[in-house]
Amino acid sequence: MNLKFLYCLLFSALCCFSQEADNPRKYVLDLSQFNGSILLHNTDISHLITEHPGGFILGFNRKRYGKEAWERDYGYPDTGFTFAYQNMKNPVLGQNFGLYAHYNFYFFKRNVQFRIGQGIAYTTNPYDKNTNFRNNAYGSDFLSSTMMMLNYHKENLIAGLGFKAGISLIHYSNANFRAPNTSTNTAALNFGLTYDLDGGIVYDFIPKQPKEKLTEPIKYNLVLRAGINESDVIGSGQYGFVIFSGYADKRLGRKSALQLGADVFFSNFLKELIRFQSTSFPEMEVAPDTDFKRVGLFVGHELFINKMSVITQLGYYVYYPFDFEGKVYNRIGLKRYFGDKMFGSVTLKSHAAAAEAVEFGIGIRL
Repeated sequence: MNLKFLYCLLFSALCCFSQEADNPRKYVLDLSQFNGSILLHNTDISHLITEHPGGFILGFNRKRYGKEAWERDYGYPDTGFTFAYQNMKNPVLGQNFGLYAHYNFYFFKRNVQFRIGQGIAYTTNPYDKNTNFRNNAYGSDFLSSTMMMLNYHKENLIAGLGFKAGISLIHYSNANFRAPNTSTNTAALNFGLTYDLDGGIVYDFIPKQPKEKLTEPIKYNLVLRAGINESDVIGSGQYGFVIFSGYADKRLGRKSALQLGADVFFSNFLKELIRFQSTSFPEMEVAPDTDFKRVGLFVGHELFINKMSVITQLGYYVYYPFDFEGKVYNRIGLKRYFGDKMFGSVTLKSHAAAAEAVEFGIGIRL
């Protein structure tokens, strides 16, 4: 489907929603052009950094006025979608097209806007052992992508028109879904315009109410995570993995909870890596019957934003028969609650900056 048609259809549907006296629906478009540089986070991609990449960022935002408590708690953020196009200015890397869900948070009397978005990107020229073997950054057509923007932001200066200017950071990685996966990070300067689709009508924010103290007993969580990944050995093959997690969490208030728990990892790509190292590199002294399973303990934090939450966890392997990227691991990602107990999650598990896998999970909080 043509992207322009898709966006027109989306915009038309959203703009047809009726206004509510106590919950106005206001939508704002923004379009920014950017130019920047690929950051040298790994010397293995130095041959890919030749010119300054550029592109544009198109955002569709719904303004929030405090109808729900979480909107007031976070300073009346926006929710929305972003489409980003980036020409990497290197024929080996090609061009990237990304689609994100985002939040806009405001600071300094709403003059500064911070946007964070998570989504998926399509790259036009991924690694190919025959035709594009120099592209060691992107091993697959589709990539996980994170975007951040920090802008001076002024809306509705003249008949609904406004402007924004600042800095952007765009990260592309397939999280070892397929090797290679060196990834890229682009830092850029951006400048653009905003437009209120209702012509600049101003609505009042619902004042913050005295916060009700939230008290909960310790809750217990069970999570099943799974996915597909590959080791850093190109061509070693993609294998499924399963992770069983259990942890307790304690709410500290409306926004936060602390976590303490354990993971059991069944990562089948390690089976192939153990076999490969034991037969091809005898100097590494890896026994062919080395156990591929791992067990870790972790501490974590959960930040609640409406039905969504952001989780960050830091873990340490207490059972670690095969050495892979070190004993410390970390996890960051999103959860979406369905009711009071059930939730789904998408998380990135890594060792420092070395991604291991994107994990898709389902769980229950009791």
